[in-house]
Amino acid sequence: MAEAENTMAIAAKAAARRKVANLAFWSIVIAFVVFGLKLVAWYVTGSVALYSDALESIVNVIASVAAFWAIQVSYKPADQDHPFGHHKAEYFSAVLEGVLIVLAALLILNEVWRSWQAPAPLEKPRNGLAVNGIATVINAFWAWTLIRVGRAEKSPALVADGNHIMTDVVTSIGVFGGLVGAILTGWQILDPALAVIVALNILWQGWHVIGSSMNGLMDRAVDTAEHMRIRDIISANCKGAMEVHDLKTRIAGRATFIEFHLVVDADMTVGASHVICDRIEDALRAEIPSVRVTIHVEPDDEAKLPKGTTAVPFA
Repeated sequence: MAEAENTMAIAAKAAARRKVANLAFWSIVIAFVVFGLKLVAWYVTGSVALYSDALESIVNVIASVAAFWAIQVSYKPADQDHPFGHHKAEYFSAVLEGVLIVLAALLILNEVWRSWQAPAPLEKPRNGLAVNGIATVINAFWAWTLIRVGRAEKSPALVADGNHIMTDVVTSIGVFGGLVGAILTGWQILDPALAVIVALNILWQGWHVIGSSMNGLMDRAVDTAEHMRIRDIISANCKGAMEVHDLKTRIAGRATFIEFHLVVDADMTVGASHVICDRIEDALRAEIPSVRVTIHVEPDDEAKLPKGTTAVPFA
């Protein structure tokens, strides 16, 4: 029974890996298509706002390639040089994407300054907006797909890519509305003004992506609700133990690392305490995908609590 369950778990992980990798590959294809459409929209109109939108799509292309590489690396099994696996590779991809987003914003601001010094009327704005609108619809659907699957599979690279594309969607909608206003009112100043807003929005998104990725690189713990769920799983499967303390967690991509001290009766045999540990580990693995558990067993007469902490007795 246990062997069959293990086989099913391995098959499920392989299927999830293929799903994430396929999405990462198609992100590259779609990024190129959207970039091409937005480049056409800018070329047709000469709009600096549409130029800023197209420039951000270049970042999407580079970021999609980086995400694809990072996902391939993150799924590699642990080896002698990386005994805890390669899960954090996706965070490096996300940080790179954040840096590229910031760079795109600075390039947009530079183009705005040049446009401000030498303003030019928009050419064929309706055609350009139509092409840009098609690109925006494609982006919106794909961003929603990446975020949904990325969260389900705990893939920071996919989530970061999806969030970036969603920001691109919001930006494109703003550009579309603003340029429609410029066409109707004749206020050409709206074009560079929109580009400034786009750049500031991109700067904020880049900072957010970098910040969230740095949390992963700095071994961020699980949130409070997940911490309590882990504690409840341990408590429900610790029959024979006395208490637990020094429960610590950290997240690395799809993997969750859990470690704690388990206090048992001083007269309990090593074999008996090992059975308890196995039961707890099996329960955690059944509830939390890609979990790594480390348990330090202590006899009750020598249990050492970290300063300022309190042991949690089990019912």
